[in-house]
Amino acid sequence: MKTYKVFAINPGSTSTKIAMFENDKAVFSKNVSHDANKLKEFKEIRDQFDYRRETIVEELKKAGQSLEGIDAFSARGGGLVNVEGGVYEIGEMLLEHAREGYTVKHPATLGAQLAAAFSKEYGGQAFVVNPPDVDEFCDVARVTGLKGIYRESRIHALNQKEIGIRYGAQVGKKYEELNLIICHIGGGISVTAHHHGKMIDSNDIANGDGPMAPTRCGQLPVKDVIAMCYSGKFTEKEMRDKVTKTGGLVDHLGTSDAREVGEMIRNGDAYAKRIYDAMIYEIGKTAGAMAAVLKGKVDAIILTGGISHDQYVVDYLRDMLSFIAPLEVMAGEFEMEALAAGAIRVLRGEEKAKVYTGAPVWNGFSC
Repeated sequence: MKTYKVFAINPGSTSTKIAMFENDKAVFSKNVSHDANKLKEFKEIRDQFDYRRETIVEELKKAGQSLEGIDAFSARGGGLVNVEGGVYEIGEMLLEHAREGYTVKHPATLGAQLAAAFSKEYGGQAFVVNPPDVDEFCDVARVTGLKGIYRESRIHALNQKEIGIRYGAQVGKKYEELNLIICHIGGGISVTAHHHGKMIDSNDIANGDGPMAPTRCGQLPVKDVIAMCYSGKFTEKEMRDKVTKTGGLVDHLGTSDAREVGEMIRNGDAYAKRIYDAMIYEIGKTAGAMAAVLKGKVDAIILTGGISHDQYVVDYLRDMLSFIAPLEVMAGEFEMEALAAGAIRVLRGEEKAKVYTGAPVWNGFSC
């Protein structure tokens, strides 16, 4: 079997994860830190491109790594219209939307730009794999009780899809043959119903929905939120931050680190235990809802993400959910591996790369 070399790129707020793969084996990986003060000098995220690229190249030189002979550059992507899952060739339309941050302003949008630039310089193909913009919801899952407000897919698409594919390989089936509930439990928490290879329903990790998480408020009684908004005690920014940055465990316990919360509980902190139990309880309750979405036909419930290393969490959820389906643990995140695996599937001809057209898969209802 031919050995393919893939360079994976995953930009974050103040760092860029990079990794060199030979087939599915990582031969080099690095979380490249960027000077936070330097990043503040750039007005737009796209303006960070040259700085991040130079920093990455310098780190590669230090490690004695070369981009010569790379078969594919594979990036996380972002800022695109909503798309179906898969591997996308990085063409001009995709690049234009990434530079613009068409749907969201986030450093992840630099991934496609970096992959395309490296591809142009060194050869090799350039891809985006299951970007954050993946939206495969069924129509009924989009409707809310307020006309004009709709639910959209904002979940850990890259890791969720990779977990589904990996689990399928473990049990000798294709991801597209399975019904799965995958719970990504990390700084954000997404609990998703996977029906034959499509993520048909989930909670929204960005807009305040589903379980509370280490930094996120989760679903709330709306009238009480309205009262907070008009209380005069909080600015609009402070209220928005409560949704994704300062809510959840941070608001209750002053930390987003589940390990610290575990230590509080072991030291007899009853309030910390109540809040942590509530978070886990809400994960289980949401997973139960996803079982209903799948009409009870669930092959497995899978826990992934960093907090899935916590045996307390695993035992709590197994007690809640094992009556539905077997509970499997695939702890940690596999985003870099997912970027490499997606590119390799295309290079081997196992999957066809998709063309990004700029046309959203869903753009509201006609009536």
